[in-house]
Amino acid sequence: MMLGFEELLRSLQDCVISENEAAENVSRTLRQFLQKLSESSRSGVKRCKERCLEEAVQLLRQLSEAQLSGLENDHLTLLVRLLISTQLQMVGISTACRKVDQMLQHLGKVDHQLVFRETRECFHSVVHSDQILCFEDLQRACMFLEDSTVGREVWRESYMSMLNKVSELLPVALQQESLRDGPLCYITVKVCLQIFQLLSSDVAPLVWDEEQRAPVQKILQTLMAIILGQCCNRDTRLLAGTAVAMLINTASENGAGGAAAWSLLQVSHLEPWLLAVGVLRVQCNPAEKDGVARLAVCRGLLTCCRPHILLSSHEDAPENRLLLHGLFPLVFTLCEEKLDCHYFAFEVLNLWLKKVKECLADLWKVTCVRLLPDNCTLLQQLIHLIWTNAESPVDGVSETARSAFFLLLDLYEMDCKQFCDTKRALYLTLLERIMKLPWEAKAKYHRLCALLPYLGTDKLLDQCPEISSHLLKCLSTNHLAPCGSELYKSLIQQQRRELCDGSSSHAELDLASHWARRWQSVLHEALTSEVPLLQNNSATQLLPCTFQVFPSAVDHMLASLDPYTPGHLHAWACILSSYRAVTGDSLWALQGSSTLETLQLALGSADDKVRLAALNLLCCCPKTKDTPTPQEMAIMRTFIPQNLNCDSSPFRQHFQAGVKKFLIRIRDGCLAYVRGQKGKKKGESSHSERTQDLLDQGIGFVEWLSQLPYTYLAPGHSYQRKKTALLLLSAVLETCTDTWSPDRKKGQPPANISSLISCARQRGQWDFFCRTKQLVLLSCLEDSTNEIRELAAGLLLRFFPPSFLDDLTEVLHTRTKQLLCSPRVQEAQMGALMMKILLQKSKHQCEGCRLNSRESNSKAFCMVKVLVKELEEHYLTAKADMMLAAREKPIHGALSALQRCLLETPNSVYDTLDPSLNMEVLGLLENISLLLLGVLYGDPEACASEKDAPPSFCDMGNAISSLIAQTSAGGQAEGEECVLLSEEHSLVLTCCWVSLKEIGIFLGSLVEKILTQSKPSKCLLTKQDLIKAAEIFKNILLKCRHWGAVEGCCIGFTKFCASLLSSSDPELRDIPAQMLKKGLQVVQCLRSTSVTRRAAGLPMLILCILSAEEASKARPLLAHSMQTLLETARTPLNDDWDQTLDLPQVCAVHTLQALVRSTALGAAILQFASDVAILSLTLLSSPCWAMRNAALQLYSSLCTRMLGQRSTSEEAGPTQHAMSPAAFFFHYPALQPFLLGELRGSAQDLEGPPNEAKLHLKPSLYPVLTLLAQLQPGVQDSEETLSDFLPPLLQLSASPIYSVRMMASKALVAMTPPSEYMNILINLTSQLPSPQQQCSHNRLHGQLLQIKAILERALCGNSSTPSDNLFEVLSRIIASLWMVTEAQRCPLVRAVYLDVVDALRRFCCETYLSDLSSTLLRHLQTPQQSLQVGMSSFHEKAIHFLCADQQWACKIWENFSSASPDLRLTLVAWVLDGQSLRQTGLKEVVQRVLQANLREALLSRSVEYCRSYLAALVAVMARGDTASSQRVVLLAPLEEPVLLECLDLLLRDLEDQRGGPEFLSQAFSAASLLLSHWPQSSLKISMIQRWCGILECLWAPDVPEVLRIACAEALCVAGAPLMSHTMKEYSTLVPIMIRLINTGLYLLQDQSQEVRIKAACFASVLHHARRGQSQRNVYLVQVNQALPFLLDVLLEECWDAPGTLEVLMCHLPQSDLRSVLRHASVEGCSSLYEQDEANVFAEPSVMSVHVLPYLLQMAEKYSQSSSLARSLNSWAQDNAAQVVDGLAVCKEVQPAESLTPLWLALLVDPRFHSTLCGLLTRAAFLLRLLKTSNCIQHLCDPLSVNTHLQDVCSLLTQNGVHFPSALTAAVAGELPLRQSAQ
Repeated sequence: MMLGFEELLRSLQDCVISENEAAENVSRTLRQFLQKLSESSRSGVKRCKERCLEEAVQLLRQLSEAQLSGLENDHLTLLVRLLISTQLQMVGISTACRKVDQMLQHLGKVDHQLVFRETRECFHSVVHSDQILCFEDLQRACMFLEDSTVGREVWRESYMSMLNKVSELLPVALQQESLRDGPLCYITVKVCLQIFQLLSSDVAPLVWDEEQRAPVQKILQTLMAIILGQCCNRDTRLLAGTAVAMLINTASENGAGGAAAWSLLQVSHLEPWLLAVGVLRVQCNPAEKDGVARLAVCRGLLTCCRPHILLSSHEDAPENRLLLHGLFPLVFTLCEEKLDCHYFAFEVLNLWLKKVKECLADLWKVTCVRLLPDNCTLLQQLIHLIWTNAESPVDGVSETARSAFFLLLDLYEMDCKQFCDTKRALYLTLLERIMKLPWEAKAKYHRLCALLPYLGTDKLLDQCPEISSHLLKCLSTNHLAPCGSELYKSLIQQQRRELCDGSSSHAELDLASHWARRWQSVLHEALTSEVPLLQNNSATQLLPCTFQVFPSAVDHMLASLDPYTPGHLHAWACILSSYRAVTGDSLWALQGSSTLETLQLALGSADDKVRLAALNLLCCCPKTKDTPTPQEMAIMRTFIPQNLNCDSSPFRQHFQAGVKKFLIRIRDGCLAYVRGQKGKKKGESSHSERTQDLLDQGIGFVEWLSQLPYTYLAPGHSYQRKKTALLLLSAVLETCTDTWSPDRKKGQPPANISSLISCARQRGQWDFFCRTKQLVLLSCLEDSTNEIRELAAGLLLRFFPPSFLDDLTEVLHTRTKQLLCSPRVQEAQMGALMMKILLQKSKHQCEGCRLNSRESNSKAFCMVKVLVKELEEHYLTAKADMMLAAREKPIHGALSALQRCLLETPNSVYDTLDPSLNMEVLGLLENISLLLLGVLYGDPEACASEKDAPPSFCDMGNAISSLIAQTSAGGQAEGEECVLLSEEHSLVLTCCWVSLKEIGIFLGSLVEKILTQSKPSKCLLTKQDLIKAAEIFKNILLKCRHWGAVEGCCIGFTKFCASLLSSSDPELRDIPAQMLKKGLQVVQCLRSTSVTRRAAGLPMLILCILSAEEASKARPLLAHSMQTLLETARTPLNDDWDQTLDLPQVCAVHTLQALVRSTALGAAILQFASDVAILSLTLLSSPCWAMRNAALQLYSSLCTRMLGQRSTSEEAGPTQHAMSPAAFFFHYPALQPFLLGELRGSAQDLEGPPNEAKLHLKPSLYPVLTLLAQLQPGVQDSEETLSDFLPPLLQLSASPIYSVRMMASKALVAMTPPSEYMNILINLTSQLPSPQQQCSHNRLHGQLLQIKAILERALCGNSSTPSDNLFEVLSRIIASLWMVTEAQRCPLVRAVYLDVVDALRRFCCETYLSDLSSTLLRHLQTPQQSLQVGMSSFHEKAIHFLCADQQWACKIWENFSSASPDLRLTLVAWVLDGQSLRQTGLKEVVQRVLQANLREALLSRSVEYCRSYLAALVAVMARGDTASSQRVVLLAPLEEPVLLECLDLLLRDLEDQRGGPEFLSQAFSAASLLLSHWPQSSLKISMIQRWCGILECLWAPDVPEVLRIACAEALCVAGAPLMSHTMKEYSTLVPIMIRLINTGLYLLQDQSQEVRIKAACFASVLHHARRGQSQRNVYLVQVNQALPFLLDVLLEECWDAPGTLEVLMCHLPQSDLRSVLRHASVEGCSSLYEQDEANVFAEPSVMSVHVLPYLLQMAEKYSQSSSLARSLNSWAQDNAAQVVDGLAVCKEVQPAESLTPLWLALLVDPRFHSTLCGLLTRAAFLLRLLKTSNCIQHLCDPLSVNTHLQDVCSLLTQNGVHFPSALTAAVAGELPLRQSAQ
């Protein structure tokens, strides 16, 4: 018997140590080798095992054969046995086994017989055992056969014995249900396959000769039973098919193999049949008809069989070949059928095509004819399969169909070449068919890619000139962008091949010129587009492939760009970064000195995309050893701090990725230098000095970046800044520390990183893990956001030392216990996270751990035990006093901590739990869940009952209120009712639902981990335990209505069910099945009281079980559930049904909806889609409202699931999906007759006498029309199978219901093939009546809607000359001009007629348009006598039509003042649509009219009209483009009295806050515009004062956002002109300037990103005006650059003004440290929820760093102004004592040596850090004042203040408080340089 691995290792180590005769280096190498084997054995991570084994292989190879021969035989034997033991350990990891095999082969060179003997002994222990083979035995057998060279030799010796053992096992495995679908059956089949494949020569005689066939006969019989359906596991059946085919493949070259293969094709027979394989005969009885048997056989034969078998002929029909006439019909049928295995069927089609390609030459020989002549049946069938499945909703099918198309074209080309067919007619036929596809069809682009090599670039682009515009549309649509970019890449690659054909002398510039003629304008348009998707996709997908194919194209692209033109800066950065990434060329090589200037512009842009592109340009480089230049590092030092608080999450991710690339370049470059120092030659000193400088700068940059994040991780900084800081810190630690992670395949630090770390440490840098940094990250564990907490915890656990210092552990433990008992959910989660960290980071065990007798992991066991006791204490408290528990022991914190410590740590659950503790946990969870459910019921006995339905929300509220009343012994007085929940009510409800949610998540994850880590001999959970757990889940899901609890429970329940269903124990697998059975029974039962209309948690219970079912199996539970639910839903209602009860039918429909919506079931549900759709449409006619409501929801969810991906492009519209009608009905054929029947029935209802009422609506009609309308239009129906839909859709134009007529027109467009557009238009227009004819207005309206819809689709993108048919349609429309006149009394008809004309406008003659316009104008000018339904809609259409022509628009606007109020409102609304801004002349007219009528509008009583009017005025007066340097002036300046009155009216409304936020925002914008255009006068100053007062009221964070936006816009419109140089002569404007700058500073810190961006626009416009760049567009700077620029202006223009110091000081945080200390000393929370700040984005501590340099500069200017000196003296006298006191308090409160609870409380207090920053800023300012002024020396001693300040800063830094470098520099006495605004 072989010893275990540990015993062998120990014996061998002893031998190595005692072996004196061996050389020292041999012993050392062996010890290292054994160490690596030991590490591999201990590691639980696959990559770690492989890494250790690879190192072991290298170590063993260092020992030569001679050295190994020198070992004693016993020692060599031990070594061989150890390796075999290792191989058996790694049996599930093929790569690891092969590495061990390499070692055994190396030892085999020394003594092959020894290795063979030991391997045989191990193998025989499996083969010659009396026991039946188990799973582990089969795994070992597989390993020896597949991954062991010697093992295969041993196999050949004993294969008959193994065959006998397998033949005994297979029938047993197939008969037992517990084994049939499990892993044992699968691996047994795998062993058979490997025997037939790897030992084919040994097995062949058993199959093809008469002797010794018994074991193979039995194996074949069982394999066929598996294939034919006795096993449900699809993977096992497919593998069995491969095994049988491999057995057939053992045949020799004669015809026996072919005969066997033909015999196997009988698998499609439905009756029993006989299989003959050589001498073997097997009776086959089909069990399942699901297609998997046919699939398995086809797949196996195509995968395994050699050509002579595939080309064999049938004995009865010699002309029929197996590959063409035997296999293809089966494959074709499989692909046509809608089976659950559709994807695998198409995989087999691809296999068939590949085999045909391999065998093509042989096929030509045996058939002597073309394989694919044009129009042959085989070709048509293949094209049909590929075409109809290009839009399949089944995952993977469309991609496989695409591959099949490529293969088919390749086969056709080979066929044509062989038979000299030069026409190749198929290509042009296919191209014509492809181009008829709409641009929205993804398949169009894939097919063009496939055709391109055969047609050529020029031919393709000349015949399809619209391809470039279609590509741009694709790149604007998410799901089409990849296929569009792939087509572009194929086109340019083909273009280059064609250009270079026959010659290699083409210059790159010439090639790029050819590219530019075709593509430069296309890429320029895409890169500078305003559509974000188009811009991004073109940059990321088109540019890289362009530069790979045509590198010199970069010159053409850059030549057309101007950095100051909107969109060009982003394009510039994208082009250069992509070029650099592809070619590796220097950043500065292309455009010389202008590159740096443009790069600085891009890095400071207000647009996130531009800054990211510029960052990518700076960071990217194909060579990671290309160290960044000093200039690049300097730029990054400026850029990184300016971009830490960006709102965009994608920006942060890309920012981190860019910085990481930059760090990798630094690291690899520095490493190269460190390695190169050893091989340095003489004469390289100058080069060495430069490299040394780069090394110093690189190490210094990393040091700076590693310190930077800690500055901004203190509480009080914004979430955005902290998240970015942690991401950057993670980038530094991942890149520059020696931490190899086994779970990461890429991004690992180099093996020699330690040499660089040592080099940096010698310089006193790169101390990444000091105590003060740990303190900062620990403070992040109490952040209010989960992301920050998890990131910080991840860094602590992954990178920092394995244990905390004792003082940290003690204080953290105390804090953790407090947090776990907090009723606030997020605080309890903080405590749970801290507990997890303590478990892994505390180095000392508690007393209980030390006394514990468990050997392994006693610390973790003890921690879990303590938590279980804590949980029990919480439970007992809740049982005794629920109110007290909700406040002080709320259960969920202890639950969360227990979950984290058990399930989220590296320890095995078997090390942290024993059976008794596990039972205790389960019992606690059961008791707690029952207790909490009883609280919500108000009656624990009712909760325990199975009959009663869960309580309603009202019942739960009453139960909690009753509990509160009992606890408080009185409660609220009779009749007193509060609408809001009380604090006590919230506490109890939160405690209940959060705890129930945590129980569900914890229990599911716990069961999953226990079962995953269990061994056959050891499992912590019995069947009864699992049934108890299932009952807990059932209770929560069916007895609690709170969705938070249900949703959380579902997460755990799905894991629970998945673990049980994947178990090999049938009893465990049966638990979810029994729960499902009970759940379905509950659905079918009529309950006494209503649960809820949507069936509460019952659908989720069923969904969780079904989604846990293995996808590789046949999903029997899903099939059974769907059948049961469909039958229940179809059951007719009883005659006495009660709408107050939950009906089983309604519950079944809601459950179906949950299953359909689930992404977990995905495509599996689509096989039932037709039945569900028919059911839901049928149930819409139910008399029960609840049933109709449920059916409509189900239908909506199903449509979303069936139709696939929705198009997101503007052109495709919001309602169309990417599936054509033909594809839709191909995949759901049962729906076609049903939907057609519904349409025909509805259309027939409209027939009858003309005067008969027809208001009857078929309930299913509108949903059916909606479904059809969502299909993708414009796809040609080649087989005309959908033409039957057109007549009923045309008939529905007469429906009396408006929405039906509208939707019928949309459905008609989707169902009409493009070839029928004109026929339908001619037909519809021929039915248009004359004025004298009597007609139905409904029918006429519907017909016009259909004409409009078809016209818009037919003319979409078609700008060519109209056809004769279109002219005929146009003439009929023109002849129907009467429809827009008074003769047509229906306004809706007149409106849609205008829409039709508008669609044809470009083809209409001027006379007709003039007549029509004059008719419309007359009508609009005629007063309306009475109100008429639809008239306002007609007026709106008429105005839009007239205003499209500038001449007619001017006429209507000139009569604005005389128009009716409704008409004026419509005109104003038209302006707001943005139409007037497109025509310059019209814009001037509109502006003049709106200015002239402003006073009247302001006096109007209609707030809506006044608001719209002001919005229109602002729209035409304000600049259309923020970047424009020109401002609009008043065309006809209002007279001063009128202007004054208008301004006064607006300002009064603003001051009195009349009209609501929307109106006030427009009023303020209008007032600002008028003020900016007012000529200079004394009256203007008073108005400016009032305007400033309003401005200062509107920036407050609690003001509505729309008003703050208006405030920022007002600064741009009026603030910047007021602050221009021409206004400086007015001394009264200096205070106004200060007020404006102050407002700008506040707005730049606003919570809303839009407000901040607009405030940055103010700074940009101001900066532009001050630099005098009037000719260029305004360059919009980033917010963080705008802020220092405003401070620059303040200090330059107003440094000695009285209010400047106050402005700077008001932006500093308060410095009262004593109040912060008082607050921190108060423990516990006073309420369940904490009130957020009004502005969570503002960061006082960051603002203090911005302000400090300007304060210090003011101090420096003390002597230059007496007024400034007075202000500074006054401030010093008022604040000096407080500053000195604050420094003293700060020094006193700091811990001496060890961490204290108070200090930790301060570190996590948001106000503490900001108060410190405020205090130190004031102290630094005071210190500078003391140096520059002698007048304030008496207030305090400068030396004493300086000393105190230095000491405080030093102590704070040591104790976890980090300050920005500007602040520390000021404390050190330096004057920090302010950031200059670019």
